[in-house]
Amino acid sequence: MKAYTENIKPNVSDTFCANEIYIKIGGNMKYLFAMMDTQTRFWIAQEVAETKEKHDAIALFFRAKRLMGKQPKTLVTDGLSSYSVACEQVFDGTKHIRKIPFTGKVHNNNKMERVNGEIRDREKTMRGLKQKRTTVLTGYQLYHNYIRPHEGLNGKTPAEACGIQ
Repeated sequence: MKAYTENIKPNVSDTFCANEIYIKIGGNMKYLFAMMDTQTRFWIAQEVAETKEKHDAIALFFRAKRLMGKQPKTLVTDGLSSYSVACEQVFDGTKHIRKIPFTGKVHNNNKMERVNGEIRDREKTMRGLKQKRTTVLTGYQLYHNYIRPHEGLNGKTPAEACGIQ
């Protein structure tokens, strides 16, 4: 299923967001880094890392660019330095918003944080994930994108919002 869906090019917007969440895998705490399209809520890519500060987000960004067939015009993240380095190297010319202002046009990571909450709920139910290369995360990404209707998308799935039927 994963291989099949990776050949589909969703019609995503020009604004992506990325974030990380601390989850239990194999009895140890690790970081899940993920990227999604802000308009359609399409969960683009993910990877598990041992640490947060030393993580190299370049592979995640290359994967997102390859899977979407384009790079975003705007990338919204938190202040993690590996996002800045990866954005400069992979998304040349992309406006990187890493400090969310309190005034003016508001860019935030709330939609990505919501996905993190969904992952956290699944992880708690399972009492942690068993291995780093678990199919649970891939399965949940497929469920999020292709099966689960989203209220913020008027009952559509992210795939439907991207023009995938």
